[in-house]
Amino acid sequence: MKVFFGNSIVEEEEAKVSVFDHGLLYGDGIYETMRSYDGTVFMVREHLLRFERSASLIQLNLPKTLAQIEAAINETIDANRLKNAYVRLSLTRGKGPIGLDPDLCEDPKMIIIATEFKNYPESFYTDGVKVMISSVRRNHRQALDPRIKSLNFLNNILAKIDSKGTDAYEALMLNTEGFLAEGTISNIFFLSGDALCTPSVNCGILDGITRKLLIDLALSHNISVKEDRFLPQDLLDASEAFISNTTMEVMPVSAVGDVKIKTGRVAATLLKAYRHEVRNYIKNRPGDNVSLWK
Repeated sequence: MKVFFGNSIVEEEEAKVSVFDHGLLYGDGIYETMRSYDGTVFMVREHLLRFERSASLIQLNLPKTLAQIEAAINETIDANRLKNAYVRLSLTRGKGPIGLDPDLCEDPKMIIIATEFKNYPESFYTDGVKVMISSVRRNHRQALDPRIKSLNFLNNILAKIDSKGTDAYEALMLNTEGFLAEGTISNIFFLSGDALCTPSVNCGILDGITRKLLIDLALSHNISVKEDRFLPQDLLDASEAFISNTTMEVMPVSAVGDVKIKTGRVAATLLKAYRHEVRNYIKNRPGDNVSLWK
């Protein structure tokens, strides 16, 4: 595998950070995950703008322009001879003396990984997946701003650990007030009456790019959307539910713990609309893979 590391594409074995890198020592850094369809990274500009926002919120200077980062992403995909790829873009604070002061680090380290995207089992979309509600609460938004897509992922990892030993595919977290927040790697939607419900960003969640697109697609299909604070019981009483993120798109939920939920038309409708949006995006973005590195 070839990896973009620092300023160039290198073999995986050459992509090594220092043991004094503050991303390793303190989780001080940011990341984005993206998906490439047929060689085109879907909504890449939206991801890069959020990446820029995360950097700004932790006062981390981007070492390259967004156009240069986009070009580096495309080159990494091409270097690995991929079309359909999972892409991970990371930026660490860089190497510096031990200590929390960000000014100790002068050279942020950018890393781009592109691996072959392996499709989820089709049964996940036809039959749905089981989720559970974790006892691990989401970080309070005043403790760690959820707008920052941070390398420090321990909160989510603890929720994932909490789901081990169950047959749940995803763990959902509540916020410190006991309202639904988000999954370890996904946003949650559910149907209550005629309204598609999803936790508000005020519940301390990341404003997911896929989440925002699905809200727009729902409204365009005359499906009313309610962003609010919801209790776990609201989800348990739902007639339909699904989770979403950049790679899974729209994945129906078949059960929350021991409570069964039927897969339904709304998830199917939005999955179809989402994939239509992807096809249009690819069709209308020709010639983007222009290198800025040669």
